[in-house]
Amino acid sequence: MQSPAAPAIVANNLSFNWSDDRPVLKDCSLAVPRGEFWMLLGTNGCGKSTLLRLLAGLLERRSGDVNLAPPVGFVFQNPDHQLVMPTVGADVSFGLVEERLSYEQVRQRVDEALMAVNLLPLLRRPIYALSGGQKQRVAIAGAIARHCEVLLLDEPTALLDPDSQIELVEQVRKLVKSRGMTALWVTHRLNELDFADGAILLDRGRVIDQGEPERLKQRLLEIGNGAEVAS
Repeated sequence: MQSPAAPAIVANNLSFNWSDDRPVLKDCSLAVPRGEFWMLLGTNGCGKSTLLRLLAGLLERRSGDVNLAPPVGFVFQNPDHQLVMPTVGADVSFGLVEERLSYEQVRQRVDEALMAVNLLPLLRRPIYALSGGQKQRVAIAGAIARHCEVLLLDEPTALLDPDSQIELVEQVRKLVKSRGMTALWVTHRLNELDFADGAILLDRGRVIDQGEPERLKQRLLEIGNGAEVAS
């Protein structure tokens, strides 16, 4: 019998304060299996985005340990906060600068990444001319081009229309399964859980449960009475 692979995302006893009198996260522990698509759940203000940023190293933890399979890609809620180049192709290639690749290698990586998110025909399209969903897919393509093992997504559908929301979550799930990536996706939309392999439930700064999405969906509804988490 083959032993299970080590998790690609692990946090042990993670804590964070904005100040001494403002604890945000307390002793959070979680593990996401390699090659799976998981979601991070919780009512508004429970610390989901803060926890994701701690996992990515964008914030300095007060205590605890984090271990993620490198390299790691991060997708912000608003893609305008991370798309820095004038065109689609230039932005996807921007993250490859440190790898000192040849022009041919860069072009191959960019083409491959844009094909994976169905945007190759928009290679030379100005960023300003893209829709919100297209911008998010460009951000994801940047992570694919860098051959990221782990993808962290902070409510990437928050600014999208309903059709684009479902299209994006389906796209990310397909990428996870086809490329062997591991993804953790912050959401407050219950319908997005239908695409997840597993979920983590955060409440008042603590991870209180993790596992089967449908069970956690019901527990989240009990915590928030559905008021802040309706799909």
